[in-house]
Amino acid sequence: MEALKGIKVLELGQLIAGPFAGKTLADFGADVIKVEPPGSGDPLRRWRLLRNGTSLWWEVQSRNKRSVELDLRSTEGQDTVRALAAEADVLIENFRPGTLERWGLGWERLHELNPRLIMLRISGFGQTGPYSHMPGFGALGEAMGGLRHLTGEPGRVPVRVGVSLGDSLAALHGVIGTLTALYHRDAHGGVGQVVDVALYESVFNLMESLVPEYDAFGVVRERAGSALPGIAPTNAYRCADGGYALVAGNGDSIFKRLMAVIGRHDLETDPGLQHNDGRVARAEELDAAIGAWTLAKPLDEVLGILEQANVPAGRVYSVEDIFRDPQYLSREMIVEAPTSNGSILKMPGVVPKLSATPGS
Repeated sequence: MEALKGIKVLELGQLIAGPFAGKTLADFGADVIKVEPPGSGDPLRRWRLLRNGTSLWWEVQSRNKRSVELDLRSTEGQDTVRALAAEADVLIENFRPGTLERWGLGWERLHELNPRLIMLRISGFGQTGPYSHMPGFGALGEAMGGLRHLTGEPGRVPVRVGVSLGDSLAALHGVIGTLTALYHRDAHGGVGQVVDVALYESVFNLMESLVPEYDAFGVVRERAGSALPGIAPTNAYRCADGGYALVAGNGDSIFKRLMAVIGRHDLETDPGLQHNDGRVARAEELDAAIGAWTLAKPLDEVLGILEQANVPAGRVYSVEDIFRDPQYLSREMIVEAPTSNGSILKMPGVVPKLSATPGS
């Protein structure tokens, strides 16, 4: 039995955030019908690397779904969506707020047709507020949510991570909200409701103590490269063969073991370094000591020594490393799946792992 078997989902979203939410529900057994515009379909079909004319990214986002072509601007398409929504548990959309209302597919209309419907609405800035009418993409959400300001080297231009993080975070928050709304509906005799997810808020939700730090002390956290402000030592350190070791020596006892294994007993026993606050004040000194040690040894040797010392460390993985890593393989995080044309393609596995209903 799949965890979401019997849940019917109608996906009107395009590109990343809405379809990623739909994919996540489909991975656990939800029956997802994806609506695409006639002719060209979802624009993601043509993004990045193509195989046989179809995007490999699309193959990941569309797995476990059924697709139907509908022109949402036409009366016939709108009538069909209303008929499908009347039988659905969940509707997913990531259009600019007001778009579905103009097509006669807004919340009030669909809720009247199906009081049990959960409507997941993902947008740049949410359904309300002075920015709600503005177009928003994941990159803007990352910038407005505070992430871009923190990402990069000190004094340099803010950078983005190499994936569409803002969109994916919004999708995952949307899934959390959808499952919460479904539980409320089914366990407490409730009715359907709107799950309103803003891209920038999904990023902002990960900003740890950014708000109270500013409120209490006026602190504006800045970019810190590969380190994490307020925690030391933790960084990526270059090794003799050009690889990088990510070392997390920020726990009190871990720090002592790390300093011992790199031969810096002076730092191991230094009274000012026994707790995190003291280490943060001398983070550059500690990074230099660790970096000098790693630079004299190849990556595999560094990781082997740190493993023996019970110091958390690991390599900075490329996709090539991921493909051959035994941990990934043993947990079925690289799986073979059929594509839209029937061929087989390796894709990321299902996350999270459920013991009784693991998804596929």
